[in-house]
Amino acid sequence: MAEVVRMPKMSDTMTEGVVVKWHKKIGDKIKNGELVAEIETDKATMEFESYQEGTLLYIGIQEGKAAPVDSILAILGKEGEDYKPLLEQENAKSAPVATPEAPKPAAKSEAKPVAVASPQAEAPADKKEVSIPEPVAAASDNGVKASPLARKLAREKGIDLTKLKGSGDFGRVIKRDIEWFKPSSFVQSTGTLSGLTKESFEEVPVSQMRKTIARRLSESKFTAPHFYLTIDIDMDDCIRARESVNSVTEVKISFNDFVIKAVAAALKQHPNVNSAWLGDRIRYNHHVNIGVAVAVDEGLLVPVVRFADTKTLSQISVEVKDYAKKAKDKKLQPQDWEGNTFTISNLGMFNIEEFTAIINPPDACILAISAIKQVPVVKNGIVQPGNVMKVTLSCDHRVVDGVTGAKFLNTVKALLEHPVVLLGQGNI
Repeated sequence: MAEVVRMPKMSDTMTEGVVVKWHKKIGDKIKNGELVAEIETDKATMEFESYQEGTLLYIGIQEGKAAPVDSILAILGKEGEDYKPLLEQENAKSAPVATPEAPKPAAKSEAKPVAVASPQAEAPADKKEVSIPEPVAAASDNGVKASPLARKLAREKGIDLTKLKGSGDFGRVIKRDIEWFKPSSFVQSTGTLSGLTKESFEEVPVSQMRKTIARRLSESKFTAPHFYLTIDIDMDDCIRARESVNSVTEVKISFNDFVIKAVAAALKQHPNVNSAWLGDRIRYNHHVNIGVAVAVDEGLLVPVVRFADTKTLSQISVEVKDYAKKAKDKKLQPQDWEGNTFTISNLGMFNIEEFTAIINPPDACILAISAIKQVPVVKNGIVQPGNVMKVTLSCDHRVVDGVTGAKFLNTVKALLEHPVVLLGQGNI
């Protein structure tokens, strides 16, 4: 008997997903646990394995298309079985919701380029087109191998294919090469300067990740009453300590690793900061799970260093580097980004002198780390060069009061200004 396969909820914040790639086509037999499709959630692109068995009779969501959780992803059944009554029955349950049609040849209408949903797969170029594998094109008159769709987009955008390096099989130019191409000059191919005065723009669909970032941060900013505390930290001793540690260890420690370790230790001393507002109650966490904001092309991901207070600097460094690589490759799993009790956002590597961050729910606070700057400082009554880092704590005033946040910041300051405390007891 035919049965529906629904869009799975692959993370706690996922409301809809994008089918990046189908690994099965209509008529293929599917076994329990077999890879069926790749689905882009609000956090990452994840592999979807079927928990049902049968022949793939119907595909409800085409590659590159988004659909809400629990919508019809596919229909499985016996080979040749009539699935249309089941489809009509499902459509009747959700009449206001348009159901995607069965696969059909791409409509020959003018296509408008859109952003690639994921580097692992190519999204359809137009609403009226169905994503189909691009055939390998033979070399053209100019010797460039390119897919038909890539040639079409190149003509529309006025891009010379000889200027591109193909990323497809055997170096052929494919759709994403056209969409990622950045002209190196404002001068158009005609040799005129008209491109300098011509108004133009591009609109791209909002990714699942960006939708979630917008929703969650809007809720945080406009719901939680933020206030901010900034403090200067003398990093001279921390710089010397880092140089000493890196001279004797294989794992290279960053300043961010020192910050994570110091924050973890400070949270154990100030548990009121390691908390969350839950509406009718406040949760004070006994464990320390620190979320570390990692920048990716589409926004920010926040993988979590669990039990950070129990880990050495080397362990923290290895874990953060691994998370950063996974985040950029869109390979983070739900367990990697869930369960934070506090968050750190570091823009020091981008030479930012000071900034404020929006609290990452359900945390009560987030710490913004700026660059280490060499400035004049007064030590023992003498003005001399010093290395200072500004940090700003954003607090949810429903949970954390000013004095509580200030005491926490001063503890972080003391630990970073006296790193010998962090390096003691085998913490390297």
